[in-house]
Amino acid sequence: MKPSDILLGRILIVDDLEANVILLEEMLKGAGYTSVSSTRDPSRVCELHLLNRYDLILLDLLMPGMDGFQVMENLATIETEGYLPVLVVTAQSGHKLRALQAGARDFVSKPFDLAEVLIRVHNLLEVRLLQREARELCERIQTQKDVSGHLLAALLPPGVPAAPAGGPEAAIRERIAEVTMLFANLQAFTAFAEGAGGKVLKAVLDGVSSDFDQACPPAPGLPGPRADRAMAATGDARELVEAVGRFNGHNPYRLALRMGLDAAPT
Repeated sequence: MKPSDILLGRILIVDDLEANVILLEEMLKGAGYTSVSSTRDPSRVCELHLLNRYDLILLDLLMPGMDGFQVMENLATIETEGYLPVLVVTAQSGHKLRALQAGARDFVSKPFDLAEVLIRVHNLLEVRLLQREARELCERIQTQKDVSGHLLAALLPPGVPAAPAGGPEAAIRERIAEVTMLFANLQAFTAFAEGAGGKVLKAVLDGVSSDFDQACPPAPGLPGPRADRAMAATGDARELVEAVGRFNGHNPYRLALRMGLDAAPT
């Protein structure tokens, strides 16, 4: 996260007094924040938050009709992660502890101190944005794990379990003394996977696997020894190149394949 990202944080000011709203807006915009909005109607906070998913809400506690505690109670029903991005604004010292117990992250006191407001806003936005980055990273890791499992299931021959005792290597070593390996790598696929959604990625992998299976149908169980394994692998390589060509012919994606052959004892 770059320091400039914090200035892009979405901020909502909630106060029934227009003078307070104007003052806070001037403070924040003067400090470089570019996405600052406001409402003087506390009953609209949940509606606005659902639409905009604010990174921080500056919330006055004492307002007519609906006070800040009721607003936080309503926000808790739509913040499924249990994190209320709320910085309460109050002149009552006795309300601070209650507000924190209700889920507020921090508070600023009236009358406003410019330095205090900016420091507390900056700190809470930094925490909020780091939390979002961590969540997105976890989602990417889970997607990559799903893709890895999908690839493993597609690559292992039928009859070889994904995690047998000793691993699939032990099962192969028992039967085959030497193997010829065909390495196939979809170029720039990591960058593509990072930018694609999970559904798109799965659809592409399913399509590639289908074309590969047509080109080189998997044999049941472990393959048996064969004298012409190098020539057979070369033929498989040619079939895979043609399979990628067929995939590119009926998809909007343009994949490129890089391959190599190697022989080694098991």
